[in-house]
Amino acid sequence: LENYKFGDLERYGLGYADLAKINPGLIYCSVTGFGQTGPWRERPGYDFMIQGMSGLMSVTGERDDLPGGGPQKAGIPISDIITGMYATVAVCAALASRAETGAGQHLDLALLDSSVAILANQGANYLATGKVPKGMGNAHPNIVPYQPFRTADGDVIVACGNDNLFRKFCDAAGCTALADDPRFSTNGKRVENRAELTKILSGIMAKRSTHDWVEALEAAGVPNGPINTLDRVFREPQALARGLRIEL
Repeated sequence: LENYKFGDLERYGLGYADLAKINPGLIYCSVTGFGQTGPWRERPGYDFMIQGMSGLMSVTGERDDLPGGGPQKAGIPISDIITGMYATVAVCAALASRAETGAGQHLDLALLDSSVAILANQGANYLATGKVPKGMGNAHPNIVPYQPFRTADGDVIVACGNDNLFRKFCDAAGCTALADDPRFSTNGKRVENRAELTKILSGIMAKRSTHDWVEALEAAGVPNGPINTLDRVFREPQALARGLRIEL
């Protein structure tokens, strides 16, 4: 066996079952496009096509009826990355299991499976209601306001995950009456009246700079942040403090 590259073992007719007879504690992790079973098991898989096939692209991007609308891939190879992360977790779990039982495992990781698994609230919404979700741009299907707004000189993301945060936001923005308005007083009502509220808040947010909004909302305890380009990311004080950039 030591004359073979580990990745070539199956090509020589040596599968996990054969290897496990030699070493019952073997942990063998396979990462492929579609997994070791099913009608697509022999098909090659790449990140871009998997983003499309998994439904991820269908819920990413602007609404179909708006300029630039339609399915979009993520700006990074998210299907590749998340499958690798799931594989790492699976290997760690298998190691913990082997420490207790002495038995190894064959871990079957697939790009498609992993990408479907990360659909999170969008997948849950579909499975609970049968309604197929579509792209909503930067809006959130279940929370309002949870989106970016244009400021006087840029953009800032406002994330009001509950009614208390929405009231704090309104206080900081000088529009407290909106928090008491029956159309917007609860998240359910804000989702229902999303377009009207977004129009009102867009007018308010455009009056001040991004820096001013970030400072005001931070002081009020409202989650927020600018939309940074990468040059700005690596200049942020938090990125510097955490050592996110390392020179080699």
